Amino acid sequence: MPVLMTVGELERFLAAEFPQVFNRDSGLAVEAVWEGGCRVRQAFREVSIRPGGTISGPTMMALADFAMYVAVLGAIGPVPLAVTINLNINFLRRPGPRDLVAEARLLKLGKRLATGEVSIRCDGEDDSVAHVTATYSIPPDSM
Repeated sequence: MPVLMTVGELERFLAAEFPQVFNRDSGLAVEAVWEGGCRVRQAFREVSIRPGGTISGPTMMALADFAMYVAVLGAIGPVPLAVTINLNINFLRRPGPRDLVAEARLLKLGKRLATGEVSIRCDGEDDSVAHVTATYSIPPDSM
């Protein structure tokens, strides 16, 4: 599965199609895209902290979904109607108050479905704080 969109193309597409999610205040960034995967970042934001000083689960779920969407778009091109149909997350350990980095890897890319996994870690650390599996629906005639 060759890379069909560069980091710059993905960022322009996301800013145009999803400005409510991908904007300069969101803290989201696409760092790299490769064949069948990507790396994205969620900059640390105080609004992401939940009681107890940890980054909230919804913040990590949103980052994982964003990472999968970027990986899928990188593989199929600019298809705004590709949507999440399943996302399962396992929280492995408490993330500290720092940037989160997510790496997505597509496990299977078919004509109608894309399945992958995402590993989320704190910036500067090797151990994952969450592991995610997700499936995206790809609209017909988009590939």
